[in-house]
Amino acid sequence: MWPALRALFGEDRPRRPRTPSVLDRALVFVLVPTAIAEGLLRDGLAMRPVEIAIAVIVVGTLWFRRTHPLGAVGVAFGLAIASIGAAFAGVEINGLYTQTCLLLLPYSLLRWGSGREIAVGLAIVAGTYVVSALRGDMKHASDAIGSAMVLLFPAVLGASVRFRDDAHRRDVDHARLREREVLARELHDTVAHHVAAIAIQAQGGRAVLATRPEAAASALAAIEDEAARALAELRILVSALRDDPRRQHAPPAGIEDLGRLAQGAGDGPAVEIELVGALDALAPSVQAAIYRMAQESITNARRHARKATRIHVRLAAEDASVRLTVRDDGERTAARPRSGFGLVGMTERAQLLGGTLRAGPDDRGGWTVEAVLPRTRGAA
Repeated sequence: MWPALRALFGEDRPRRPRTPSVLDRALVFVLVPTAIAEGLLRDGLAMRPVEIAIAVIVVGTLWFRRTHPLGAVGVAFGLAIASIGAAFAGVEINGLYTQTCLLLLPYSLLRWGSGREIAVGLAIVAGTYVVSALRGDMKHASDAIGSAMVLLFPAVLGASVRFRDDAHRRDVDHARLREREVLARELHDTVAHHVAAIAIQAQGGRAVLATRPEAAASALAAIEDEAARALAELRILVSALRDDPRRQHAPPAGIEDLGRLAQGAGDGPAVEIELVGALDALAPSVQAAIYRMAQESITNARRHARKATRIHVRLAAEDASVRLTVRDDGERTAARPRSGFGLVGMTERAQLLGGTLRAGPDDRGGWTVEAVLPRTRGAA
């Protein structure tokens, strides 16, 4: 219990308006003349000027009930305590009906206050209840229960609205975080492959620039082609992020685009694509994931495979799943760099679709990445 109370006491203020709302201003403009009129026309007021002044001040606290909820509660309920307690000194202050607007303040306190403000404000509200009980206003248990319910209901309502708003805000933040992760993964998958190919071509072109100018020219042409592809994919990605949902975008890369991954190898290892079985009924999300995984695996092999001459990409259809295998024939190593988004992004893609991914050294040498995905999203 104490940890929960400490957590509540340390609760930060929610985001709240910096200026009074239009509704609060309208309430004040309407209720202030109403309070004055009631005070002037109502019979039986022993201290008419005082009671009118108290009512006007209580109504005025609505002006800043959102921006300063504790201050509003302190002023309004402090005056209520003073009015009720005046009976102990023989002074009768009845109070105006317009003052019942102060019941909005417990709602505002729980809705907009910090944990410390809520604790202090509820103590002030409880003080009103206690002073009223001591004065003898609650002769029966039903009176005590009814008075407590009148004070608690707006407070509970404010707390429920506050927690609902907090939950919604957390959902929005979580959705934004997921969008950032997806964007980071897409940017990595889109750019890394083409930049790696450009780097390989540039290295090869520089090596043969003096002795084989025609090979260097071919490398420059390949660099230009890779840069154009990278720019095109980035434009597709950026256009997908635009606000207009009616905008038509190019379809994501799929199985039929795997052949493009074999292009632009230059002096690097050759890429072979092998398709086995019926692959035409795969879900679009599965096809896009297969393409990105193959692209990332080829990029990693070109970067890290030592003395590799061939990268074999095999996509095989199974009964309820599809298996992607990317294997290079480089020297066998115990491990390869795992930093960055590459392997993490591929693993996330597989898991989101209900599949699995394994990456590691192969018994025959080189490195193998194997992913098994359901034929339809979430079927596994």
